[in-house]
Amino acid sequence: MTDFHVDGTRLWKTLHQLAEIGATEAGGVARVALTDADRAGRDQFVEWVTELECSVHIDRMGNLFARREGTDPNRDPVVIGSHLDSQPTGGKFDGAYGVMVGLEILRVLSDHGHLTA
Repeated sequence: MTDFHVDGTRLWKTLHQLAEIGATEAGGVARVALTDADRAGRDQFVEWVTELECSVHIDRMGNLFARREGTDPNRDPVVIGSHLDSQPTGGKFDGAYGVMVGLEILRVLSDHGHLTA
């Protein structure tokens, strides 16, 4: 089996790209739920996962789910996540880190052409 490694530089760049959306002068973010900044952050995430050929589902509460199909649709999924919105005075990585780590894992699997079960 091939050793897969997270691309730390790419992850860091992605975190900072997302942090530009709703950036505050104090260095944090204000991507409060249901604001234009929240929508822009969500749209950016959808763009990134769509590039990885993931399907996107939004439930009735507005939660986003990105799914990368495996070879066996009957297998249980691995779920990774957090939140993309922030507190009004949230830190740069408020919630976003957990989502971006999941995105980076998808990218690493894609980089190696690895099909999951």
